[in-house]
Amino acid sequence: MIGIANTLPAIKKISFEKRGMMDLNLRDGRIVSIPTRHFPKIKKLNSDQRKKWYVIDEQMFSFDDCNEVYHLEQVLGKETKYKYEFPKKSA
Repeated sequence: MIGIANTLPAIKKISFEKRGMMDLNLRDGRIVSIPTRHFPKIKKLNSDQRKKWYVIDEQMFSFDDCNEVYHLEQVLGKETKYKYEFPKKSA
């Protein structure tokens, strides 16, 4: 996946400023907005939990209270190609 000026898109920030929407701010200045209904586990997170996001290798992201890792490609519509889950912790 190549973006503007032949650079890989990289996630800079994730925000939820509009109700029902998630914005991914990319390092090249683009903002990708997507309805949270496409990501049921993210939609279930409350506003405090949504603030606890982190980026993995610039193109993947997750949240402290979510066991799923999302890839930027999923946000762009290729969700079946990129689906990861953390293994469940054993008690």
